[in-house]
Amino acid sequence: MSDPGEPSLLDVVRQRAGDRCEYCRMHQALQGATFHVEHVRPRSRGGETTVENLAWACPQCNLHKSDRVQVSDSADGRFVPLFDPRRLSWTEHFRWEGEAIIPLTAIGRGTITALNLNHPRRLKIRQAEALFALFPPVN
Repeated sequence: MSDPGEPSLLDVVRQRAGDRCEYCRMHQALQGATFHVEHVRPRSRGGETTVENLAWACPQCNLHKSDRVQVSDSADGRFVPLFDPRRLSWTEHFRWEGEAIIPLTAIGRGTITALNLNHPRRLKIRQAEALFALFPPVN
């Protein structure tokens, strides 16, 4: 049994992420839906429920990701790893250009396409976040 004074696994993951999706970097404050604790390496692929394998994800990213660990690079179609927020640095694979996420690597290209990170609705949400000083995120 865990100590009642200790933070839950959910709290640890959320706090580590700063209340932001670890894929699209959207802040939870303006979202109507609750963010998810998601398995970076899905349980269906042998992933464990440990803090080292969990990420904070908005519903859109979590649903688009599903149980994938690889995605197609939109430049040449070859398979590349999906961005892994536990092992990779966001700023090495992506950068901001206005409200859009721009890829810097094949992993970035594949992840942006697979998770639909620049959907028009997401761009509008980032504009709204800017009004509340929540965008751009400090990485």
